[in-house]
Amino acid sequence: MEPLTLQFPVSTEDFSQAGLASSAVKRTLKDLGFPNSVIRRMAIAMYEAEINMVIHANGGMITVTITPEVITAVFADVGPGIPNIDLALTEGWSTASESVRDLGFGAGMGLPNIQKYTDRLDIQTEVGKGTTVTIEINVA
Repeated sequence: MEPLTLQFPVSTEDFSQAGLASSAVKRTLKDLGFPNSVIRRMAIAMYEAEINMVIHANGGMITVTITPEVITAVFADVGPGIPNIDLALTEGWSTASESVRDLGFGAGMGLPNIQKYTDRLDIQTEVGKGTTVTIEINVA
């Protein structure tokens, strides 16, 4: 199988579109015959990262590369950046607004769940410039 690359734009605060990328990747992985355990982990991690982009960033782009050995997703935004990555990785810590919390989001589990369900999580961020989150799930 040749590497397959998929791209998805993400709009800021557009909750009606949130989850479309993770759902599309889930369907693609299923169609390609990936194991259910891999599909589940990728769907959870992608959804969390995608929601984080909608809530915290000013939109951005998701690029997913699928190979038989590893699935990589890169979430690049031009948002405010993450001032303290260690704090952001703490369960329950969130900077989500009250309006976002009223919608049922912003519980502070996004990055901790991404870390839990992936084999690799890399966060590159610069305050005032944006964040790039790269996740990998090993297939074999």
